[in-house]
Amino acid sequence: MHFHREMLDVKNKLEEAGHTVLLPKDLEIAAEGEYRPIADDEEHVTAKIEHDFIREHFRKIEKSDAILVLNYEKKGIPHYIGGNTFLEMGHAFGNDKKIYILNPIPEMDYSVEMYAMQPVVLDGDLTKLQ
Repeated sequence: MHFHREMLDVKNKLEEAGHTVLLPKDLEIAAEGEYRPIADDEEHVTAKIEHDFIREHFRKIEKSDAILVLNYEKKGIPHYIGGNTFLEMGHAFGNDKKIYILNPIPEMDYSVEMYAMQPVVLDGDLTKLQ
């Protein structure tokens, strides 16, 4: 959710281009103006359990043709992909969904697994989405 504003901007651009976009439940909450930064890990865990964010998003992935990973710099890592997003990529891959990532695959502990999923790298160009 660090990039919730960017996600909403990309959603609008994709919808203008004729794509149907399903957002993670936590981002839907943010879009309704109810987003507030989570204070700590304990509060984050509580919110994920309370709202069933992970399972809800997995269900949306299962309904989709593809997923788009918005991977920007975070924690000093260019094109960062965090644990939750990596989990979503794995779920999409396991369900034979196309995986697009906005920027190149980052150099991280699980880069090999990301390369093995063979995502389509858009190099920042949303018009490459098919």
